[in-house]
Amino acid sequence: MTTPDKDQVLETPADAPTAGSPEPAAPAEAVEAEVIEEAEAAPDAEADPADEVAQAKAEAADWQDKYLRLHAEWDTYRRRTNEQRAQEKARATEKLVESLLPVLDDFERTIDYATTNGESGLLGGVEAVHSKLVSVLEKDGVEVISPEGQAFDALEAQAVATVDDPSVPDETVAQVYQKGYRMGAKVLRPAMVTVTTGGPKREVEETSAE
Repeated sequence: MTTPDKDQVLETPADAPTAGSPEPAAPAEAVEAEVIEEAEAAPDAEADPADEVAQAKAEAADWQDKYLRLHAEWDTYRRRTNEQRAQEKARATEKLVESLLPVLDDFERTIDYATTNGESGLLGGVEAVHSKLVSVLEKDGVEVISPEGQAFDALEAQAVATVDDPSVPDETVAQVYQKGYRMGAKVLRPAMVTVTTGGPKREVEETSAE
């Protein structure tokens, strides 16, 4: 057996790990720094419950304050809107009454004339006042509903009686007992009419789609 030469033997450093031996532990300073870093990055699982309750109460108080402010603003808006509508309604009524005042003057003049000079000319005066009153209402958008001779429309007229008349189509307005009035698309009062029966069925007008 040959003994190795002294010069060929390599010196092993004292701190170098030998084969099969465990790695040396990390320095204490590095471990401590790693633990501190992980602790700072992790969420605070041990938060104070008292702080959370206080924060929740503060948020609830803030929302309650916002709700009270919004409710007060809504009440103010609703009150102002109601007042504005009442004022507009009052102005519209005042305008209509102002328009009717000259008609009342004409009625008084007609009555005074009939009292002083008898009944001669009374009919003409009443007719003139009636025409003036209708003109005032038409100026404000009121239309007269008087459908005599037309097809009966249940939306604008109310049938109070029927009349047997085979010479005209069925459900034709024979006579208007009381005129109706509408303003725009709204019927203020339907007309009171009599309707014919016994005649031929009225043809329904068909509108072709364009």
